[in-house]
Amino acid sequence: MKRVLAFDLGASSGRGIIATLDNGKIDLKEIHRFANNGVKVRNTFYWDILYLFDQIKQGIVKAKLDGGFDSIGIDTWGVDFGLVDANGDLIDNPVHYRDDRTEGMPEELFEILSKEKVYNRTGTQIMNFNTLYQLFYLAKYKKELLKRADKFLFMPDLLNYLLTDVKKSEYTIASTSQMLDPYKREWDKELLETVGIPTDILCDIVKPGTVIGNVTESICTELGIDSAKVVAVGGHDTASAVVSVPTTEDDFVYISCGTWSLFGTELKEPHIGEDSLEFSYTNEGGYNDTIRFLTNIMGLWLIQESRRQWIKEGNELSFNDMEKMALESKPFQCFVDVDSPEFGKPGNIPQRIKDYCKKTGQYVPQTIGEVVRCIYESLALKYKHSFINLKNITGKDFKGIHIVGGGTKDPLLCSMCSDACNVYVSAGPIEATALGNVAVQFMSSGDIKDIKEARTIIKNSFDVKEYNPKEPEKWEEAYETYKKYLCK
Repeated sequence: MKRVLAFDLGASSGRGIIATLDNGKIDLKEIHRFANNGVKVRNTFYWDILYLFDQIKQGIVKAKLDGGFDSIGIDTWGVDFGLVDANGDLIDNPVHYRDDRTEGMPEELFEILSKEKVYNRTGTQIMNFNTLYQLFYLAKYKKELLKRADKFLFMPDLLNYLLTDVKKSEYTIASTSQMLDPYKREWDKELLETVGIPTDILCDIVKPGTVIGNVTESICTELGIDSAKVVAVGGHDTASAVVSVPTTEDDFVYISCGTWSLFGTELKEPHIGEDSLEFSYTNEGGYNDTIRFLTNIMGLWLIQESRRQWIKEGNELSFNDMEKMALESKPFQCFVDVDSPEFGKPGNIPQRIKDYCKKTGQYVPQTIGEVVRCIYESLALKYKHSFINLKNITGKDFKGIHIVGGGTKDPLLCSMCSDACNVYVSAGPIEATALGNVAVQFMSSGDIKDIKEARTIIKNSFDVKEYNPKEPEKWEEAYETYKKYLCK
């Protein structure tokens, strides 16, 4: 029976998961879980990479004790990176994408190369934390760091390097950077040189399914394990999640739903034009050279951060408590643009929601339930807005939406999505990212033939719940109000 080890690192936690493939079904077993909290030091928000690597080593030991494994794959969030010097040593802790250093950096870069030219060259949604703007910041204000750098590695590539001593950039994670030519699937070196970013620090790009190398002899000795292959999976967690969408259709819509909601479809080639720029659609890399044509939406971050605020204030609420309070509150009283900049940073989200509603001349939510309901309804209506735009841009009439990831555990959001978009919603699997990670490892070893077989196996291995519209007319009325206040 084939066994592989997947590490799935999100922006708040990480897991080590053993997957087995037996009789056409995949089984997952979590063997290690750890927190992943950013650390603020002298006004800079960092990731604690040494802690994360130590947690991966702990997960490897636990996996060995559980019966061993044949390969390892690592996926993480996008855009962030570490710099390594000529001796192979890490220069500094990677900086968190929510750090303030990139505020205003896109606008500074657009003084050299216009927003339209940057988008037309990369097809990437303009977001101030994209790697392009992080490196542009270093090139302008921290030149000494780039001068010391020999290589630049995204987070999963950096962890792969620490395991194998091999430096490569995996395609899907590189595609989040706004530094790739999406047609050639290669670095756009001319773009980088134009804005003053050195290109000699870039590593060769490899496709998901490539074996990076073996765990180094020194780590094998330290951990008491046999040598194992490290496979470049879909290094970007959304790329891994999309691999696991349980469908055999060529045209489908997915929402990879967690802290962020990644809303999109899978294309064979990029779609770059005025419409995709206007509606903030991005062209990121997927398995088998596909394009993840999607828009980034602020997802359950607003719910998670609101709960943290209420707990600080002495209200020990569970997510179920919050959902119950929302259901007891009057519907469609007020809405927010979930992607408005004031909601992107940690802090008092409930107060910011009240301030937003007051500023836009709407009813100001008073209770916890009203705030939660405002968030859920606003998120569902943002899905509707994105769904309409996606259909118009691609010219395709999608009949349903597949929600994968942690958001599938939220029946209120899934039900609202179905009503708002007036289509069926298929919710599951929950462990989408880990499943995509292990599926690529199984495809790399030849145990699964291709992605269609992988998706069929995943569909047969895990429960999927379906939601159907109940009150689409009421949501259509609410959308008209939502558009009046919020849609750009």
